[in-house]
Amino acid sequence: MSTDKGQDKNDKNKSRIVIVDDHPIVREGLSDLINKEDDLAVCGEAEDGQGAMAVIKELEPDIAIVDISLQETSGLELIKDLKVQHPSMPVLALSMYEESLYAERVLRAGAKGYIMKREATKNVVMAIRKVLSGQLYLSEKMAITLVDKLVGGKADASSSPIDRLTDRELEVFSMLGHGKGTRQISERLHLSVKTIETYRSRIKEKLNLASGSELLQHAFQWINNRGKG
Repeated sequence: MSTDKGQDKNDKNKSRIVIVDDHPIVREGLSDLINKEDDLAVCGEAEDGQGAMAVIKELEPDIAIVDISLQETSGLELIKDLKVQHPSMPVLALSMYEESLYAERVLRAGAKGYIMKREATKNVVMAIRKVLSGQLYLSEKMAITLVDKLVGGKADASSSPIDRLTDRELEVFSMLGHGKGTRQISERLHLSVKTIETYRSRIKEKLNLASGSELLQHAFQWINNRGKG
C-alpha cells in the first residue's frame, strides 16, 4: 500500500485515483500515464485487497482502478466489497483477459467499466474519464453484446460452458489452472477443504468433466489459452 499526500496539495483540482494491481510495473506504468493528464492524478496504490481497502478508506479517492486477477484476493470479490463499503465511488476493472468472460461479471459485482491492459493508452484515459462522469465504459463490441442479451434475450454466440460458473467457482477453477491444490485454495480463500471440494464437484458437473484429473487438465488448458489471448 502506498499513498502520496504531497500530491494532494498540488493537484487538489484533479480527480484522485487509486490503482490496485499486484504487478509493480503495471502500477508504475499506469501512474505515469495518468499523472501526465491535466485533470487526473494517482493518489495511492495497493497490491492486494486488504491494502486496497485500507488506502481507499484513508484517501477517499474519486475512482479506483482494480485488476481482477490479484494474488491474495479476487478482484471481483474486492469490487463487491468496495460496492458495499464505498457505494458512491466508481470502480474501473482492469484485466489482461478478454472482456467476453469478465465484463458482465464485473458489472454485476458493481464496477462501472471494464478495460483490457492491452488497450491503447488513450482508451485507458478515456475509460477513466467516462466512468468518472457517471457513465459505463465497455468496448463497442461488448456493449452491443450486452444490449442484445438484455433487450433481445439473445445468447452470446461466443459463450462457453465457463460462463455457467459462478464467480467463486470461476475463481477456484482459475486457481486450479495455476497449479494450486485444494488445500492451498482453501487457505487462500479462507474456506474449508470440504467447501473447495464441493466447488470442484460443481465445476466438474457444469463443465461435463468425468474426473478430477480431467478437471485439472481442462483448467490448465484454459489458463494457457487465456495467456495466449
